[in-house]
Amino acid sequence: MTTVSNLLRASADRAVPVLAAIRDDELDAPTPCADYRVGDLVNHLFQVVVNFQGMARRETADWSSTPDVLGTDWRARFAAETDALVAAWKPESALVGVSVNMALPQLTVGRMALLDLVLHPWDLAAATGRPFTPDPASVTDLHVLVDDLGPMPRQMGVFGEEVPVPADADPFTRLLGRAGRDPQWTPHATA
Repeated sequence: MTTVSNLLRASADRAVPVLAAIRDDELDAPTPCADYRVGDLVNHLFQVVVNFQGMARRETADWSSTPDVLGTDWRARFAAETDALVAAWKPESALVGVSVNMALPQLTVGRMALLDLVLHPWDLAAATGRPFTPDPASVTDLHVLVDDLGPMPRQMGVFGEEVPVPADADPFTRLLGRAGRDPQWTPHATA
């Protein structure tokens, strides 16, 4: 069985180059997440990665405001923060019990961190015209998570309405559609 920390590691290894390649002049570009520009999504992804580190240790996470990391060496820091995320979810104890913040099983919470670490790098790659190939094992695991979560992410506004994709679409394209993302989205479509 592949552990959450292994999936996080494989996904972080794919996410870090995406963020490292973002140029300052791309920070105001639109993303597939209508409420976020590239810079906003970078800040949000940092908030997710840092908060989910604490949630692995059953610390209370603060989601009330999104910190602004853009004036820092955020590209290098993202690599360090994802390393810390992987390490935080490595102990078996991180996956046992119920989350303090979400009242969900810790395993589900760890997989939610994985969901953000797969979807948001795709959002950023699509927004900046770069390729992104997710870890296949993570995509498989995330389909199970989306099944387990049912309508909750949509009801909470985390996912948009499901985007139809062809029946023979690859697993990642299907995951994007399930998460309310248009796999064909381009920045030109919103300009």
